[in-house]
Amino acid sequence: MPMDHLAHKHLVTLTLDVDFRSMLVIGSTPGGLRRIAPVTGGRFSGERMNGTVLPGADWVINRSDGVMVIDVRLALETDDSALIYLTYQGRFLASAEAMTRFSKGELLKPGEYSLVIVAKFECGDEQYAWLNNVITVGTGQQMAHGPVYSLFEIG
Repeated sequence: MPMDHLAHKHLVTLTLDVDFRSMLVIGSTPGGLRRIAPVTGGRFSGERMNGTVLPGADWVINRSDGVMVIDVRLALETDDSALIYLTYQGRFLASAEAMTRFSKGELLKPGEYSLVIVAKFECGDEQYAWLNNVITVGTGQQMAHGPVYSLFEIG
C-alpha cells in the first residue's frame, strides 16, 4: 500500500439530538467560553452495528481565536442490547461572521464550516470487543436537531 494512501472504511453514521435550549453556560474561563450541551438521544447505523444513542453531553469551549472545541461523551446501545462508551473530541471551524450566525442558532451551509472529530469506543461485550482497538475519525454536518457524523475506521 502506498504511504500516501489512508486506508479507511465507513463504520457508522451517528445522528445526535441536542437540546440547545437547555445548554448550561458555565461562562468565560481561561480556556474560553465554556458551555455544556445535553445530548438527549439519537441513532447510529453501520454495516456492523446499529442502535440508539443514550443521553450524554458535549462539553464545548469557544476559544478566543473563534474555534469551537467539542468534547462529547455518550453511551450507545446496540439493537442487540450491548452497551458501548463513545467519546470524541474535535473542532468546528468557520469564519467569524459565520460563527456569529451559528451562535445565534442559524444553520450554516456545508461549505461555510468544517466539523472534524477523532473518536474512541470502549465495550465489554465480546461481540463488539473489536471496537476497543479501532482508530476512528469523522466529519460532521450541522442540522437543526444536532450534528450528523460519518465515522470512519482507519487502517
